[in-house]
Amino acid sequence: MVKNLITCFQSSFSPVLIVFLISILPVTELRGSLIAASLLHVDWRIALLVSVVGNMLPVPFILLFIKKILEYLKETKFKKIVEKLEFKADKNIEKVLKYKHWGLALFVAIPLPGTGTWTGALVAALLNIKIKEAIFFIALGSLTAGILVLMLSYGIMGMVY
Repeated sequence: MVKNLITCFQSSFSPVLIVFLISILPVTELRGSLIAASLLHVDWRIALLVSVVGNMLPVPFILLFIKKILEYLKETKFKKIVEKLEFKADKNIEKVLKYKHWGLALFVAIPLPGTGTWTGALVAALLNIKIKEAIFFIALGSLTAGILVLMLSYGIMGMVY
């Protein structure tokens, strides 16, 4: 999927902008953007910064508007999609509740599918976590995930140079 996105964007955008755009997308997020950065030979320091910033960009909007958007969509033909999203978030709420705000950071930090900032922001919104606190702990989780994925995609020795 990341290679397809790179191919799609490569003719129009610089490698750094491609990394940024991929980091904003809900499925690929930071994890995909760092893999793309590695494939595009973007310096790892720039890749981490651009990926975390891009990954965090949608978070305040999700926290502020997701509940109203979901309520509206429940009244449309998208009801089943909303119910799946809420089920996915509900499934992860217990993990977050167990460790409170640190659980939110840990949830976002785990570099597995479905555990990024988009889902973390959805969970935080459904748990009514204060926006400032949610942003801080989601950012902490995003940075942690970024460092883990960075080490995997660039290799620890590749980061030394």
